Amino acid sequence: MTTTTSLQHHTLRINGMKMHYVTAGEGEPLVLLHGWPQTWYEWNHVIPLLARKYRLIVPDLRGAGDTGRPVSGYDKRTMANDIIALLDHLGIPDFFLAGHDFGGAVSYALAAQHRARVRALAIVEMVLPGFGYEEAMKMTPDGGGLWHFTFHMADNVAEMLLEGREREYLSFFYREYSYNPDAVDARALEEYVQHYSAPGAMRATMGYYRTIFKDAADNRAWAQEKLTMPVLAIAGEASLGDITRQSVSCVAERVTARIVPMSGHWLPEEQPEVLAREFEQFFV
Repeated sequence: MTTTTSLQHHTLRINGMKMHYVTAGEGEPLVLLHGWPQTWYEWNHVIPLLARKYRLIVPDLRGAGDTGRPVSGYDKRTMANDIIALLDHLGIPDFFLAGHDFGGAVSYALAAQHRARVRALAIVEMVLPGFGYEEAMKMTPDGGGLWHFTFHMADNVAEMLLEGREREYLSFFYREYSYNPDAVDARALEEYVQHYSAPGAMRATMGYYRTIFKDAADNRAWAQEKLTMPVLAIAGEASLGDITRQSVSCVAERVTARIVPMSGHWLPEEQPEVLAREFEQFFV
């Protein structure tokens, strides 16, 4: 499945940088935020399914895709306010919101700061900083733990070692953390490699990791008052499973949990039909 002809690309200058975003469909506004190492294109198979019912706003996050790569601002509080600035420009006062991976962390930061504007929230395949993320960084004797979290946090090291090897490195993640290793197809791989190989791109998106302890502090402060809007915590059976629900339940009162069979981390590309159906049932 490919994107529909109604899909439109836009650019806007906000918060001192260019932001690229895609729109499609009509209806209630639904914002979709991508994760690492991806761009808006990770929603490529989901967009045609949801555009029948929703007005979709699908940006490239700060540092990713065709959005600008400023030196700073990769804490999730700032990235969330990039999205709010975009929605203010579009004149959208309230909306549904979904985020995958780091897009989920940005989505929580946005919902926590702008509670009246988020009608319902979905967090896809993410462990929130302050509520499980740091534990996921720790290596265990049996080889558990997400080693790349700490690797990416080391200033300049990842960029230095990965320059010229972006295709090999990204391909490893798409294979290793999937149920179906071909789910991120050749077209998507080219999209991601092109953007993450661009000058400054890897440095920019490593900022998502290097702000984790600030994000954790922000999240713990916001969680003193749990979210009251409906929240969907959804994850792949072959990836985070129930861990996303456990994390999200620390910050939200009304959590619906879903675990998707035959899917790893890349849910929008591994099981787009299932994910779209879950969103349609939840965002009402």
